[in-house]
Amino acid sequence: MMGNASGSGNLGELDDLYEAIILDHYRNPRNTGPVDSPDIDLEVNNPFCGDEFQIQMKVENDAVSAVGITGRGCAISQASASLLAELVEGKKSGEVRESVSAFRRLLQGVEISAEEREVLGDIEALGGVRK
Repeated sequence: MMGNASGSGNLGELDDLYEAIILDHYRNPRNTGPVDSPDIDLEVNNPFCGDEFQIQMKVENDAVSAVGITGRGCAISQASASLLAELVEGKKSGEVRESVSAFRRLLQGVEISAEEREVLGDIEALGGVRK
């Protein structure tokens, strides 16, 4: 791979990767549909743009065993919902809190650690959306 001395070529490639991740989750959202007998059932909306989602989760042994998301919204919100569902599924409640906290800081432009970036995985792609 060739880039210039400043590394800006790599930034363009990273932006392309993040765009591909967001488009993939928009076109092929994960965890769509309701969850049978959910332990958590939330309705969230954005009155400014009309996005509306229902988020359901099943919790077993203090871990998220199933996530289901239904609703409608723009490409970014649909991709975000899909990525968040992937992020929390299978995690214990403490891990969910830590992951969501790191994600919020990422969106706020606060530096996060390499370990937190590893935990966030693909959802880190949404960090560029705040720009």
